[in-house]
Amino acid sequence: MFKRLSAEFLGTFWLVLGGCGSAVLAAAVPNLGIGFAGVALAFGLTVVTMAYACAGISGAHFNPAVTLGLFFGGRFSGKDVIPYILVQVIGAIAAAAVLYLIASGKPGFDATASGFASNGYGEHSPGGYSLQACMVSEFVLTAMFLIVIHGATDRRAPAGFGPLAIGLALTLIHLISIPVTNTSVNPARSTGVAVFQGTWALQQLWMFWVVPLLGGAAGGLIFRFLLGEDSRRA
Repeated sequence: MFKRLSAEFLGTFWLVLGGCGSAVLAAAVPNLGIGFAGVALAFGLTVVTMAYACAGISGAHFNPAVTLGLFFGGRFSGKDVIPYILVQVIGAIAAAAVLYLIASGKPGFDATASGFASNGYGEHSPGGYSLQACMVSEFVLTAMFLIVIHGATDRRAPAGFGPLAIGLALTLIHLISIPVTNTSVNPARSTGVAVFQGTWALQQLWMFWVVPLLGGAAGGLIFRFLLGEDSRRA
């Protein structure tokens, strides 16, 4: 278990440092910025790289919604859900702390004013989307992410391509929803940066726990009962 939890810590750390780091440090650099598409690709690359590194150790969840979704999909033991979620949150906060130390080395940096890659709705949505719209986005995209994860790691899937499919799915999710919520689908990722943003991000954090967890559970159940092997034989 120690090795499994260590893998989850490091994988979540890398996801937040790579994905949120690209948003904070590289997205809007004049003439050289990577923009929304670059940030979306960065999140996908973090998952691809660490999934290949850690899937054989911990299953490479790196996300409380994934852990809960795999439990509801019948792929993960209930006794390990809480330990996984705890180390994922700790890994995300640790990565956000490192990112804060880097970003604060630039004169004029202000995590509160900049948003620090935090997720938000209403006036804090990048595109000004309502709470309802943001909830629908987070629920549906998290559910679809879990369906992809279950399918890509199913024993009937082509061997060796699971991390690539999952990383590309996360890239697509970010391409869709960065303008809506700045893309969470991961409560740990939302928590890590919200701690350092410190104001509205913490106030709105409840939504980025409740809705992705519900979406993850829904995605696990959908795959289990509609697409799983038992349902196919029924």
